[in-house]
Amino acid sequence: MKIYRFLLFHLFFVAALAVVPIILMYSGNLDMLIPHFWLLFLYISGLTFIVILSVLTIYNANPELYAQAFLAGTVFKILAILIFILVFTIKTPVNKLVFASDFAYIYFLNTAFEVYGLLCNLRNQKLK
Repeated sequence: MKIYRFLLFHLFFVAALAVVPIILMYSGNLDMLIPHFWLLFLYISGLTFIVILSVLTIYNANPELYAQAFLAGTVFKILAILIFILVFTIKTPVNKLVFASDFAYIYFLNTAFEVYGLLCNLRNQKLK
């Protein structure tokens, strides 16, 4: 996947991912969103963007390092999110069930996008 194509896909993905929380906000269901939801949303989406961008950059520079870059990026993302979650839950009192559902919504969909975007490179690599 070319980097400019990824940028476009990521923008569309983040916009589509934000539709459900926006609908919840405007329909009056704010109790289904944690305080500072958009901070969590932007942090995880930003980390996904940085990880995929760095893996694609490494892939363009040296395709042999693709697997190692993917694993390193995934480990970095998980650790960064866990540290953020630890600090976030200590500083902000949240409903645990609402937090778990909001976090799962953001994290798993971003991870699915990351895996899809990076696996497109492997499929294209075999075609060459």
